[in-house]
Amino acid sequence: MTTRTELIERQKAPLAVPSDLDKESVVEITDALNVLLADVFTLYLKTKNFHWHMSGPHFRDYHLLLDDHGDQLFAITDDVAERVRKLGGTTIRSIGQIARLSRLSDNDVEYVTPKNMLSELHEDEKNLVLAMRAVHALCDEAGDLATASLLENFIDDSQRRGWFLFEATRS
Repeated sequence: MTTRTELIERQKAPLAVPSDLDKESVVEITDALNVLLADVFTLYLKTKNFHWHMSGPHFRDYHLLLDDHGDQLFAITDDVAERVRKLGGTTIRSIGQIARLSRLSDNDVEYVTPKNMLSELHEDEKNLVLAMRAVHALCDEAGDLATASLLENFIDDSQRRGWFLFEATRS
């Protein structure tokens, strides 16, 4: 007779990926990456929301800017999720899990001014950079150079998006 624990372990076995990092580091890093992934999905959806609901005299410029930012954010999601799997972890599986893990707030207000949209996204990008730096520190401690390198590029891209958003809100 197979015990429940044995069944659970067998179900996990197909997802097991060996890693050269110690198990504790794998858990810490993959947990942190999953939270980061939830943040990126949240920011992606908020960016698309604002893209779809942009209005005003700078509509075209802001609409295109947010479309570009949304594409960049969505591209990050696959890289982060695949990094989690390469390390031997499992990644998020649902919208509900994203909602539980994300530290960024969504915005479902019926009308937001263009300047407030861009300002809110700018603040979110700053928070995303801080979150990525924290995960980078975990990677440094564990000697996970590949994940740290990936994060360095994401940090630079996020800072660029933040810069564009900041400049677009200047009076």
